[in-house]
Amino acid sequence: MRRDIYQEPLVGRYTSTEMQFLFSEEFKFTTWRKCWTALAEAQFELGLDLIDGEMIRQMKENQSNIDYEAASQKEKEIRHDVMAHVFEYGTKCPKAEGIIHLGATSQFVVCNTDLIIQKKALELIRRGLLQVIQNLCDFSYAHKDLATLGFTHYQPAQPTTVGKRNTLYIQDLILDLEYIDSFLKQIRARGAKGTVGTQATFLELFKGDHKKVRALDQRVAEKLGFNKTFAVTGQTYSRKLDCKLVESLAGIATTAHKFAVDLRLLSNLKVQEEPFAKNQTGSSAMAYKRNPMRSERMTGLCRKLMGLPTNFMGTYANQWFERTLDDSAIRRMDIPQAFLLSDAILKLFVNITSDMVVYPKQIEKHLRAELPFMATEKILMAAVERGKSRQVMHEVVKEHSIAAGKKVKEEGCENDLLLRLANDPAIPFDLAELEELISHYASFTGRASEQVQEYLDEVVLPLLEENKNRMAAIDSSLSV
Repeated sequence: MRRDIYQEPLVGRYTSTEMQFLFSEEFKFTTWRKCWTALAEAQFELGLDLIDGEMIRQMKENQSNIDYEAASQKEKEIRHDVMAHVFEYGTKCPKAEGIIHLGATSQFVVCNTDLIIQKKALELIRRGLLQVIQNLCDFSYAHKDLATLGFTHYQPAQPTTVGKRNTLYIQDLILDLEYIDSFLKQIRARGAKGTVGTQATFLELFKGDHKKVRALDQRVAEKLGFNKTFAVTGQTYSRKLDCKLVESLAGIATTAHKFAVDLRLLSNLKVQEEPFAKNQTGSSAMAYKRNPMRSERMTGLCRKLMGLPTNFMGTYANQWFERTLDDSAIRRMDIPQAFLLSDAILKLFVNITSDMVVYPKQIEKHLRAELPFMATEKILMAAVERGKSRQVMHEVVKEHSIAAGKKVKEEGCENDLLLRLANDPAIPFDLAELEELISHYASFTGRASEQVQEYLDEVVLPLLEENKNRMAAIDSSLSV
C-alpha cells in the first residue's frame, strides 16, 4: 500500500473485501461488458442481421480481458470513460468492434451496472443484518430472566430484563430488514431505453417494429438477472430510487447508533460491555481503562451514513428534465460510501454482539440502590392489606422517600429508605419484612421474560429459519 497519498479509511480499515470488490473497477468494467454482450445477444436473437454468432462469441470470451492502461489513455484523449472502454473492448473483439454499444447511450451500461451492483450489495447487507439479529436473539434468550434497571430520560425507572431490552434492538433491525426487502422488490433493470428513454434508436434498428423493441428491453433485463425493467426512464433511471436506497441504509445506521450509544452508557455503569480482547489497550495514558472503542467507532460511522440522504435528495431534485450530468461525480462517491459505511457498521455490529459481557453483580447493586424507591407502591398495597389507610401511608412513605433521596444526592449516602420506614411506628412492617418485599426482582419486571420468549419464538426464530440459506457466515473480525 502506498504511504505517500491519501487512502480511503473505509477501504483500508473498516470494510469487507466482498463489498469492496463490488465497487471495484474490475467488477464495474466487466459488468459493462456483460451489458454490451447482453444487448448484442438480444439484438441477434431478435433477428438484427448486423450481428452474427461469431461476434457474440468474441464478446463473451473477452469480458474479463481488459487492458486498463489502454482504456485510461483513450479516456484522457477523448474525455469519455464509456467510449474509451467501447474502444478498448473493440480491440479485443475485432469482428464485433462495429456493433458494440449499438443503439445505446452511456447510461445503458452505467445505470444497468449500478443496479446490478446495488442488488448484490444489498444481499451482503441483508446477510449482516440477519447475523446481528441471530446474535441478539441468542443473547436475549440467555438473559431473558436477568432483571435490570430500566431507564426513562436516563433516570432509573421500573426494572426490565437484559433480554427484553435487547429484543427492542431486534425489532428495529427487523424493520430495517423489511425496508431492504421492500427496496429490493423495487429494483429492476433500466434495460434498453435509448438516449432520452424513448427507444428511438432501437425502433430505427428494428425498422419500426415496436414489439421487437419491447422484447429487446425485456430480454436484456433477463440476461442481466432482472425480472422487470423500469416502464419509463429518462436518460437514466430515476434518481428518486437512489433516495429510497440510502434512506434504507441510513435506517440501519440509526438502529446501530442507538444500540452503540446505549452500550456505551451501560459500559459506564459497569453492567454490560462490548468484547475486550486479551491484549487490547483501552487508553494510552490510563492503563486500567476499558473504553468502548468499537461502539464509539460504530457511532461515528453511523453519523456519517445518517448524513448522506440529503446529498441524494439534492441530486434527485436537480435532475432537469431527462437528465443532467451533475449527478455523476457525487454518485461515484456517495453510492459506494453508503454501502461501504453500511458494511463497516454491520461488521462492527456483528463483532460486538457476538460476545458481549454482562455483570450480574453490578446489575444487582444498581437494582438494590433504586428498588426501595420503586417498591413504594408495593409497600403501600401491603400496608393497606394490614388495615392501614392508603392516604395516610402515602404521606408517610413520601416524607421518608424525599429524606432518603436527599441523603443520597447531597451526602453520597446509601439509600436507607427501608430502614427509615422500618423505624417509623406508623409502618406495619419490620426491616426483614420490607427487605423480603423487594428481594424478588422478577416480580418487578412484569411480563418481560415471557415477552422475550414469545417474541423470539413467534417472530424472530421463524424469520431466521426462513432466511437460513441467506445467512452464510461473514467475517466480523477486526484487524484495526
